[in-house]
Amino acid sequence: MTLGQFSISLTVKDLAASQAFYEKLGFAAMSSQPDQMYRIMKQGDTIIGLFQGMFDHNILTFNPGWDSNAQNVDPFDDVRDIQKSLQDQGIDVDVAAADPDSTGPAHFILHDPDGNVIMVDQHR
Repeated sequence: MTLGQFSISLTVKDLAASQAFYEKLGFAAMSSQPDQMYRIMKQGDTIIGLFQGMFDHNILTFNPGWDSNAQNVDPFDDVRDIQKSLQDQGIDVDVAAADPDSTGPAHFILHDPDGNVIMVDQHR
């Protein structure tokens, strides 16, 4: 099973201040929508999503079907197949389970034993 590109999604209080901080660490905006309250920042293959007012907790994020430049990779493990594999191993998908009969973009959320939030989020 391949989970896809890893990033961390951080909840931030002040998007502009957080973006400026991460730019000082060498990150550059990879995706930026001026009217949206998020920025995707990148340094090499390291990706950090900054999200203001969108999430309650930081999230470990995996994107099946994408590389570190948000470009499609083939083949890839579909989010529904990953979800089923985890469920078959006894892992609970707590929130927003992907519809196993759907196709295309979907996601599911689970928690590790320490309560850390993990999202597998397929965009294609």
